[in-house]
Amino acid sequence: MKRISIIFLVLLISCSGKNKKSSSNIDSVDANISSDGWVSLFDGESFHGWHNYRKDSISEEWQVVDGAMHLKPDPDRIHGINNLITDKKYTNFILSIEWKISKKGNSGVFWGVFEDEKYPVPYQTGPEIQILDNLNHSDNSKKIHMTGALFGLVGVEKDRMNEFGEWNHFLITIDHRTNRGSVQLNGSEIISFPLQGDEWESLVKNSKFKEWKGFGKYPNGHIGLQDHASEVSFRNIKIKEI
Repeated sequence: MKRISIIFLVLLISCSGKNKKSSSNIDSVDANISSDGWVSLFDGESFHGWHNYRKDSISEEWQVVDGAMHLKPDPDRIHGINNLITDKKYTNFILSIEWKISKKGNSGVFWGVFEDEKYPVPYQTGPEIQILDNLNHSDNSKKIHMTGALFGLVGVEKDRMNEFGEWNHFLITIDHRTNRGSVQLNGSEIISFPLQGDEWESLVKNSKFKEWKGFGKYPNGHIGLQDHASEVSFRNIKIKEI
């Protein structure tokens, strides 16, 4: 019995250490973000500064839970139409955002969203940085669909994601002056990509977006959080215009 107790204690300490490592990883990344020039996009208590795409309000599926924006889709309602976007538009910026996805979940972060009646959903104009449960989702076989990818366009080579249910951190840079965008996931840069010009047009031409007339055409646009019929949370959302 004593030996069993010792083994159980060792396992408990090991599991505790694993969780602590994941949490400290996120904390250390966030701590490296200087306060100079950074503006919070989420106060941890309300959806001030945000609205549902092409609506003036926030749907009931979105709630503030434990200091995070939390989407819990209603299975009896239409999915995919409760995307959140910022009230303000941005052009050149660095976005810092923490997120966690549910098992088999799918979501994403948009930029360059043009809000207009001719575009029913934000991803018709705004490119997306993918959020996916890389381990369990059925769409995990393509690099251009994995977490941190520029969805459908630029894939990731290494999986730097903490597993579903754990917090992860994106640092997304969009700079039209240098024609480059990039994504850091949990402190490691995983992709870099063009924002316009021949290289961008080549990516789009070889993707499902080639016939989408408004896709990636608006340098100045809203930032969005995707409703993809999955439970997902976002917190510590900050932006620095550059």
